[in-house]
Amino acid sequence: MSRIPITGMGVIAPGAIGAASFGGLLESGRTAAAPVERFSTAGCRAHTAALVRDFQPREFIAPMKLRRMNTLSRYAVAAARLAADDAGSRLPSAAGVSFGTCFGPVQTSVEYMREYVEKGAALAPPQLFAESVANAPGSHVAIEFDLRGFNITFTQRESSAMAALMGAASQIAKGAVPSAIAGGVEEINDVVFGVLDAVGALAHSEDGLEECARPFDRRRNGMVIGEGGMALLLDSAPKRTPYAYVAGFGLARDTTATISDWGNGAAAVARAMRSAIEDAELVPADIDAIYASANGTRRCDRLEGLAIQSFFPDPPPVVATKAVFGEYAAGGALQIAAAVLALRDQKLHPSVGFSDPDEEFRFMPTRALVPRVLRNVVVSSISAGGGIITAVLSRDPE
Repeated sequence: MSRIPITGMGVIAPGAIGAASFGGLLESGRTAAAPVERFSTAGCRAHTAALVRDFQPREFIAPMKLRRMNTLSRYAVAAARLAADDAGSRLPSAAGVSFGTCFGPVQTSVEYMREYVEKGAALAPPQLFAESVANAPGSHVAIEFDLRGFNITFTQRESSAMAALMGAASQIAKGAVPSAIAGGVEEINDVVFGVLDAVGALAHSEDGLEECARPFDRRRNGMVIGEGGMALLLDSAPKRTPYAYVAGFGLARDTTATISDWGNGAAAVARAMRSAIEDAELVPADIDAIYASANGTRRCDRLEGLAIQSFFPDPPPVVATKAVFGEYAAGGALQIAAAVLALRDQKLHPSVGFSDPDEEFRFMPTRALVPRVLRNVVVSSISAGGGIITAVLSRDPE
């Protein structure tokens, strides 16, 4: 595909507001996950999440507009504003909007259903209903910036943000729009946390181990969930030096996966990697690093690890970042942002949470911040249920 410039980045993340702060968090080797204080986790095995704590929406959104937005929409609009400001240019009205979210505005849905049950359909607030749909964040972004291009929301679990990036980049590549805002948003509440804990998806204390995500680690036992928002500005006619370029995508499906878990189809993951590299008109030897989808779950990490070492006889450096800011659509978006910053800064980030190698894997994830010449980076996204999307990001326009 044609290489699409990334000219702006906006980040509302656990432990970081803004791209510069986010870069500092990644380089520090610290996690933004902490014990949950927003709601009670009594009765759960897990008690940790990566939550946004220092976000001041009034810094980005006018008070009267703020009242009409749910938390998820606030994350999206603030991230989009930061991305536009970062690019230093006004978005044209023909620009598109593409966002991903796994769970959507869950807390708003809970509040609406509570009002519906207590007061009946006639008295339940209609504004809550309008804000309970998954595409509310993207709609608010379009309204805020008067964007009249396409407006689409993807809900592909962990790969939602990657699907949004692919959708936006493909529309720019075909000339449908001159530019687009693309990213992912997620919010965490007690319902989401409780369900994921009940199905055993979350990292928890075990045999005296600290509760945290351990991507690719032998002792991994689950993910940490995270929230926030990230937006990239894609512009076919950049007015500043781009961070990087979207160079190619690959899609595949793991048919061995169940509806709520990862499978063992490593060949499908490798197929998506090959497709993305070919779409970028590259060969495997051109790939300088992999920003992995690994989230600390046993099956996802094993699937991806086996795929990496089967596709790359001598794997390039592998970076796993989701122990820093958590999993799901915000986590997938921030994983993309981390890879973009790596290309801009020519540095690989440490893989937080990893310390004890798994003997199944021939590669060793990064352990520290490493300066490195980076031309092309694979970003892998594997969702429970079998969806696989791989992207290639490049430093150069050709």
